[in-house]
Amino acid sequence: MDPSDDTRFLLQRWHAGDRQAIEALVARDLEWIRGHVRARLGPLLRARGETMDYVQDAVLDVLQYTPRFLTDDRRQFRALVARIVENHLRDAHDHHAAARRSPLRERPVPTDSVLDLAAGQRPVTQPGAVAERREEEGWVRLALELLEPEDRQVLLLRQWQELEFAAVGARMGLSEDAARMRFQRALPKLAKKLEALRSGRGLGDG
Repeated sequence: MDPSDDTRFLLQRWHAGDRQAIEALVARDLEWIRGHVRARLGPLLRARGETMDYVQDAVLDVLQYTPRFLTDDRRQFRALVARIVENHLRDAHDHHAAARRSPLRERPVPTDSVLDLAAGQRPVTQPGAVAERREEEGWVRLALELLEPEDRQVLLLRQWQELEFAAVGARMGLSEDAARMRFQRALPKLAKKLEALRSGRGLGDG
């Protein structure tokens, strides 16, 4: 590991409550993240300058909603944040959201869904359980961001937007039965990714 790489140190300071540490990380890597996202999003969004201007706010927004993760180095941090921001900008384009906010930012993890089973969440019955639940929701969101795009999309449409499978299929160019099958296949992938993240193995292989 490069001894001059301060990524892990800054993330640990953020964990301890130092807001300036995460702002320093964002400022340090913003231009790289913006360039990476611009190159990956295609000509339509690249032509919309305001979308790229939004990246800084999107990065800060992402870090407020994700769990307090650690990465090994700067490369891993950049790749992780760029992927999440890329997902969110695609969501914005797909849904024509004026405020350009992802469905993940508008609603918590659905409490009556099998995502609770994937997250291993427990009823709020003891002190500290609310904060623990929020942390669990953050891990679910992060795991979702690291899935393949089609798996992520079917889970968002079904669980966050609460669409029927016929509507999910119409949005994804699938039949109703195919959409249902894709959703059923995506759930164990989410659970596996979540388990990997909790064990510290998931950030590098997403």
